[in-house]
Amino acid sequence: MLRIPARARADRVAMDPMDDRSNGYEACAAEFIARRGRSSIGVATIRTWARSLPKGAAILDLGCGSGVPIAQALLSDGFAVWGVDASPTLVAAFRRRFPQSLVACEPVEDSALFDRTFDAAIAVGLMFLLPVDTQRALIRRVARALKAGGRFHFTSPAEACTWMDVLTGRPSQSLGAAAYATAIAEAGLTLLGEERDEGDNHYYDCRR
Repeated sequence: MLRIPARARADRVAMDPMDDRSNGYEACAAEFIARRGRSSIGVATIRTWARSLPKGAAILDLGCGSGVPIAQALLSDGFAVWGVDASPTLVAAFRRRFPQSLVACEPVEDSALFDRTFDAAIAVGLMFLLPVDTQRALIRRVARALKAGGRFHFTSPAEACTWMDVLTGRPSQSLGAAAYATAIAEAGLTLLGEERDEGDNHYYDCRR
């Protein structure tokens, strides 16, 4: 379905699937790191969007993975990035690559989001991995974590659909553009527009 390589794990750990809050990505983090590290899909789209942000803006990266290539591009463009991801292996890789940035090993739905507000937030390749109600709740939580005028950019297919994640074999679900527009409005955000990147990934651009 989506062209962005799905996420995954390096040294396989024995883990009860019921205890895995990373939606299956801790078990395949190495493969995800390898695949995503070879792909620049989405980088140009995120960089173009970020040009609308204040210089040196503080950006919350939800489902940040190892930070490559999205956080890497934002950091190289002079932004400050705070990451959140539930996979210990991916978070460790992020810390090794970007020691100047803070990253929390937490499920996004339970994260304290660093107990601060941000100029912007992104969630690339994450939203559709979460249960439907959790997706709506996360949009509300991100809205509260944004400064006035703050932006939220996230991906999920424009079509309402369900599919199996390539790496984890777990179901993913998109609410569809109309339902996302409703959830965005109910969270007190304004949907500024939608676009697709070179990998046919669909983005929603919102502002508080």
